Amino acid sequence: MQKEINIKYEYFSNISELNDIEKQLFAKAKEIREKAYAPYSEFLVGCALLLEDGTIVVGNNQENAAYPSGLCAERTAIYWTSANHPNKKILKIFVVGGSQRNEQNADIITPPCGACRQSIMEYESKQAMDIEIYFASVSGEVYKTNSIKDLLPFNFDSSYL
Repeated sequence: MQKEINIKYEYFSNISELNDIEKQLFAKAKEIREKAYAPYSEFLVGCALLLEDGTIVVGNNQENAAYPSGLCAERTAIYWTSANHPNKKILKIFVVGGSQRNEQNADIITPPCGACRQSIMEYESKQAMDIEIYFASVSGEVYKTNSIKDLLPFNFDSSYL
């Protein structure tokens, strides 16, 4: 028997369609993206998190010659948040990524990788509340899901242990 999974997401053709806080998160993620350390892939990613108290935390990808010792922007921001704001809930995650060497890819929308999806799942489970996920191209096209479960439908969390 074959079954099908459908996900819901919103599409924004440019950031002018976002509300003010979402525009701010896009701007912060895009800005911190420029400071990423990605000398090997030249693929820069920035991430901005909105916490329940209005704090915005940013992170970017950090590569290392000893693969896979680097860390993605999403996990950099999430882990820093957990270490420094352990009891605050994450409301929104905004990711902006794209190739530094290939500017023609400025319109490619960059979603979180598998490891980042699983890490976001851990924090959604920990806080018992969904996190809105926004992922965007450098040029400002955006996809939004209401939960990481939309991007990771067969997810694994502590309830399996």
